[in-house]
Amino acid sequence: MGRRPLANVIVIGAQWGDEGKGKVTDLLSKSANMVVRYQGGVNAGHTVVVNGQTFKLHLIPSGILYPDTECIIGSGTVIDPKLLIEELDRVESLNISTKKLMISQTAHVTMPYHRMFDRASEERRGTEKIGTTGRGIGPTYADKSERTGIRMVDLMEPEGLRQQLTWTINYKNVILEKLYNLPPLEPEAVIQEYLQYADRLRPHVVDTSLKIDGAIQSRRNILFEGAQGTLLDLDHGTYPFVTSSNPVAGGACVGAGVGPTSIDRVIGVAKAYTTRVGEGPFPTEMNDGIGELLCDRGAEFGTTTGRKRRCGWFDAVIGRYAVRVNGLDCLAITKLDVLDELEEIKVCVAYELDGKRCEHFPNHSRLFAKSSPIYETLPGWKRSTAECRNLEDLPSQALDYLKFLAELMKVPIAIVSVGASRDQTIIIEDPIHGPKRALLHADGTRAITTSIG
Repeated sequence: MGRRPLANVIVIGAQWGDEGKGKVTDLLSKSANMVVRYQGGVNAGHTVVVNGQTFKLHLIPSGILYPDTECIIGSGTVIDPKLLIEELDRVESLNISTKKLMISQTAHVTMPYHRMFDRASEERRGTEKIGTTGRGIGPTYADKSERTGIRMVDLMEPEGLRQQLTWTINYKNVILEKLYNLPPLEPEAVIQEYLQYADRLRPHVVDTSLKIDGAIQSRRNILFEGAQGTLLDLDHGTYPFVTSSNPVAGGACVGAGVGPTSIDRVIGVAKAYTTRVGEGPFPTEMNDGIGELLCDRGAEFGTTTGRKRRCGWFDAVIGRYAVRVNGLDCLAITKLDVLDELEEIKVCVAYELDGKRCEHFPNHSRLFAKSSPIYETLPGWKRSTAECRNLEDLPSQALDYLKFLAELMKVPIAIVSVGASRDQTIIIEDPIHGPKRALLHADGTRAITTSIG
């Protein structure tokens, strides 16, 4: 049998999250029959701008904006039912149907004690805080690993839920009172609250792995959407300043319930510069006027928390690392327009570590904290790129900048975003259906490709 047509694509963040995955996923969802969110919880946020209207999504996949696209919240996610219902209400108030939203039976549920533990633990850390959102994500994943968690399927069974939660809440109350000096929860009140959530969400809860497999067998196009970014991965990120799940491409198979042979392509999303929210080392961070300019022009404030993001120059060291651990086939570069006003632009090509040049990401957190960026400087273009829709429209310096990034990352660029709106995009290649024109290769040339038939 020959290889089936390109169908299943993973979209991941190639930095510390907030790269613009929501916009890229929204763009590609037009060609997808199904969009699957495979990890994370309400600690993530995707912002999509369509026809001047801004949509802020947290758990619901970006594909919800297309009426014929099935959307799945996979088993690798953790779900706060109260906040998910609020998000459903917001989406439906905009006349967007949620009938095609499906929630995995085996996704774990965030409970009130998870949020209480998260906030109390972070407060106790003091200067050693990690910078969590306080939404209970980490404690939910911890209970999942400890095998004491509540899953969506449990939520659907009132008697079993009552029995399970009565024991669990009494156990958690001991920790709340003795360790954190917090008031205990009333088991029955929590049970009644969550039974109401179950009634609302019941029509959406299904065996999503089976649904995804059916789509694969039917040769339908599937887009796998992660939250956060590579450098926030629990195993491969800048530990301990990471999230509690696996945003990397390998996490898509586990979090969605599919085998790796089902995946056709992995596309990474990276800003034309770098941002980070929360605590942790950040070698290219700019605590100066340019950093403030990027923050203002890029509207760098978190979708979920509103926290101001730290801004820095593009870091090709973490970029190459993201290419490696995700097996990236191509890149989407976002927010190129934010750099429009700069006279010159720096790119971190390597680190200086203990007096030596280091071109690879150091996994040891203390070594990473000691790393100093080695920069190369390129000329800016001092011209707006917001109206550019083809590579030929870009200023020559902007095109040179993209070529330089492709060369450093050793991976071609497929998409360039020059603004927040859906139409402010240069599509060099469609990662769902295959080549549209040609990839922008590291040497700046274009390969001859077959157009979409």
